[in-house]
Amino acid sequence: HPPPVATDKEEQKRLLENRPDQPRNAKVLRIAIIGAPNAGKSTLSNQLLGRKVFPVSRKVHTTRCKARGVITHEDTQLIILDTPGLTSPLKAKRHNLDEAMLTDPWDSMKHADLVLVLVDVSDHWTRNSLSKEVLRCLSQFPHIPSVLVLNKVDILKKKFLLLEIATDLTEGIVNGKKLEVKSTLKQDSRSSAKFPLRITQASSPESKVPRSAFGQEKNQAQEGSGLDRSSDIGGVGPGEAQGPEHHGTEDLKDVKGWPHFQEIFMLAALRGEEVDTLKRYLLMQAKPGPWEFHSDVLTNQSPQEVCDNIIREKILEYLPLEVPYGVTQVTEMWEEGECGELLIMQSLLVPRESHKRMLIGRGGKVISKIAREAGQDLMNAFLCDVRLKLRVEVK
Repeated sequence: HPPPVATDKEEQKRLLENRPDQPRNAKVLRIAIIGAPNAGKSTLSNQLLGRKVFPVSRKVHTTRCKARGVITHEDTQLIILDTPGLTSPLKAKRHNLDEAMLTDPWDSMKHADLVLVLVDVSDHWTRNSLSKEVLRCLSQFPHIPSVLVLNKVDILKKKFLLLEIATDLTEGIVNGKKLEVKSTLKQDSRSSAKFPLRITQASSPESKVPRSAFGQEKNQAQEGSGLDRSSDIGGVGPGEAQGPEHHGTEDLKDVKGWPHFQEIFMLAALRGEEVDTLKRYLLMQAKPGPWEFHSDVLTNQSPQEVCDNIIREKILEYLPLEVPYGVTQVTEMWEEGECGELLIMQSLLVPRESHKRMLIGRGGKVISKIAREAGQDLMNAFLCDVRLKLRVEVK
C-alpha cells in the first residue's frame, strides 16, 4: 500500500529532508508526463501512485505547478514529474496563468530519464496529431526515450480507429520498426476484449522479444517488452547512434507524429485499466542509481499544497467558465482535533458578489458539495479523518 501524505507540515518537511533509505541495488527512473491540457496526466499519475495527491478536473490547467509523485517498489523508485499541460503564451494569458506554467514542463524534461506523451483519444479534434508544443518538446530533447500513451480508450466506441490514431502519431514507426497490423479475432484468448486491435512491429530476425506493448498479455510486460538498454534511441543503425535529429521549430509546421517512440500503451486512466501494465514496464526501465526520496514519501508537496489543490479542483469542477480562476484560498485553521482528526478551515475569496452567490449555490448546495467531496479526497491522501469547513467572502 502506498504511504499517506503526512498531515503535519514539519513532519513532511522532515521526511523530505531525511536521507533516503537506500537498498543494496537501488534503481531509479524519473518520468516526465507531458501532453495537451486535460489529456489526463494527473489522473494517470494518481493511478500509478495508488493514492490521490494531484488535482484532477475536466477544466484545463488544473495542475498549476510541477509536483512530484514517488512510487517505491522493492529496490526501485519511480519519480513522476506531474507537469502542467503544455500551452502557448497566448492561452496562458487568457487563463491568467503564471509564467512558470510555460517553463515547468520544459524544466521537467531536463530532469527526465523517460517521457510519457499522453494523448486523449476521445477528442476527435486533436487525437490524430501531436500538439505543436508536444512536438517542440520532443524535438528539443531527442535523446530522452519517449513512450506514447493513448488514454481514454474506453470512451472510444470505434476501436478500429486506434490503429489510424497510432499510425498518425508515430508516423507508422515504433522503436525503429514499421508497424504491422493484425486484426485480433474473437477466439484469440490472449487478446483483451476491451482493445480488439493488436498492432505489432515488423520485427527484424535478430530481435528475440516482441517490443510492442499493444494488446500484449500482461505477464509479457513483466518479462521484457521493455527497450533494450544498449539499443540506440529510435532504433537507428550502428553508424548513426546519435538518436533522432534535433528539429528546428520551423521544421515542425507539417509534422503530425513522432517516429521515435519506443513503445505504445493503450489505457483508461480514470478506470485504472491497463495502468498496471504501464507501471510494470516503467519499473523495468529503471536504471541503477541512488534513490532521491525516503520510501515513506509519496509526494514532495506540503500537506497544505495537497489540500489547496484538491479544494481548487472541486471549485474548478462546479463553477462555470472562467469564474474559478479568480478564487483565492486562505487557510484559517489547520489543527488536530481531540480524536486525532484533522480540522481544516479555509476562506475562499472571490472578486464579485455574483461569484459568491455562484460558489455558495442555492441553499448552500454547491459549497457543501465541494467541502464534502474535498474532505473525502483529503481522507484518502492523509489516511485520517478530516473535517473541512469552507467560508466564502468577497475580497
